[in-house]
Amino acid sequence: MNSAHRTVLIVWHSRTGAARQMAEAAAEGAKEIADTLGATDRFSLRTLRADKAHGNDLLTADGFIFCAPENLASLSGEMKEFFDRCYYPALDRLNGLPYALLIAAGSDGQGAVRQARRICTGWRLEEFAPPYIAITHAQTPETIAAPKQITAEDTTRCREIGGTLAALLL
Repeated sequence: MNSAHRTVLIVWHSRTGAARQMAEAAAEGAKEIADTLGATDRFSLRTLRADKAHGNDLLTADGFIFCAPENLASLSGEMKEFFDRCYYPALDRLNGLPYALLIAAGSDGQGAVRQARRICTGWRLEEFAPPYIAITHAQTPETIAAPKQITAEDTTRCREIGGTLAALLL
């Protein structure tokens, strides 16, 4: 049994609520597994908006979940800015740590996945689960800008990914 203290960092950005809900579900899943394993005393969970996360936050974590919307076939600007701001301070200092991607998208999500994967590959992170994309089916200006509610299936999958990361680390 591993007795070291472990920290999961979830970095998220959301304008309409979908990616925030995904991050919250992942956090709930991680906490649930830490509790089930009786490891809450050696487990920390940090959930930060992308604009509040910095290089030191990455350097003090043992695993990561990045949650963001796809906007115009790319990561949202705020999430991309987080990666831009933190890339060099974390370069060659995160090698081998586990990560997963949670993407909220109107119809596809693959552009945001490709972009985030390239960044995580540069950090030499190890993907522990396939990226999960919650499709919102928003296709008009009104539905794209409207508040979102992810499905129960999306919530379950995000909880599972958060729980899997906690289990891997603990």
